[in-house]
Amino acid sequence: LHGHKNTLAITVDQMIDHARAVRRGATQTFTIASMPYGSYATPELAIKNGFRLMKEGGVDSVKLQGGREIFDTIKAVAEAGIPVMSHVGLLPHRVHLAGGFKLQGKTCKDALAIIKNAKAIQEAGAIGLEIEAVPSEVGDAIDKVVDIFTFSIGAGSGGSCQLLNGYDLIGAFDTFKPTFAKRYSNIAKIATEAFSTFVEEVKSGKFP
Repeated sequence: LHGHKNTLAITVDQMIDHARAVRRGATQTFTIASMPYGSYATPELAIKNGFRLMKEGGVDSVKLQGGREIFDTIKAVAEAGIPVMSHVGLLPHRVHLAGGFKLQGKTCKDALAIIKNAKAIQEAGAIGLEIEAVPSEVGDAIDKVVDIFTFSIGAGSGGSCQLLNGYDLIGAFDTFKPTFAKRYSNIAKIATEAFSTFVEEVKSGKFP
């Protein structure tokens, strides 16, 4: 949306603005704000920014990325009274460590590590978790070992619900498409053609 190569540059202030816009348009919908990269580097920072997103952004929950390695942070946020979620599988905040946007959990060892992370997230007090870009068998296994709600994005049909980025869904981008995403329209093509037609009509004198 902002022209960055990934999500790492986004700030808490930007997420608050996005959250406010969502809340204005979806007043009765349970909303979740993804905490930006670096905004939950310590438990204290996570609590501070979590409260900001709840109070200023008007969301119902916040979401971090990680499992056992951020157990103390998830636990601290939950104990502070902030409904918190986390994220397993492909973690966009760790895209460089993962070697890019690639399917995770392809080996038995990696799959088991992801499942253990999901269990740790529940044990830390989270209300739910996102499962991203793992084989469907791994997604199903994660959903079975936790009692909290799960939502799947590129992780098969398992989980409490399905997630698909709205801009991927409508085809708003013409440069990048996740392998697991399905485009139900091609807004980028429609918009580009509309601007091109406008330019042609202005140059030819047809418009105005």
